[in-house]
Amino acid sequence: MIALDKETWEEHVPNSTGWVVVDFWGPRCKPCLALMPHIERLAEKYGDKMKFYSLDTSKAMRLAISQGVMSLPVIAFYYDGEKKAELSGEFTAEDVEKKILELLG
Repeated sequence: MIALDKETWEEHVPNSTGWVVVDFWGPRCKPCLALMPHIERLAEKYGDKMKFYSLDTSKAMRLAISQGVMSLPVIAFYYDGEKKAELSGEFTAEDVEKKILELLG
């Protein structure tokens, strides 16, 4: 899983091809921190089918807001640079894996 910031976002998400998963998180978000190791495991498991990134929203607030992220945690799914789905609020790593499998069809 690669950490993005506002400088690297354009290169990796809007200009990407195929599926991209972005974990929007913040250092004071306890659910985000609890979810992170599970998302990293999913990145290892599905990294050959999707690219996985994380974005610390405390360092890129405007970027997060521009992506419709108003609260945390959020896992967003992009295809060819366009947001296709997201999970937000209360969800589990199992929910994330279900969504990945659904999107990969």
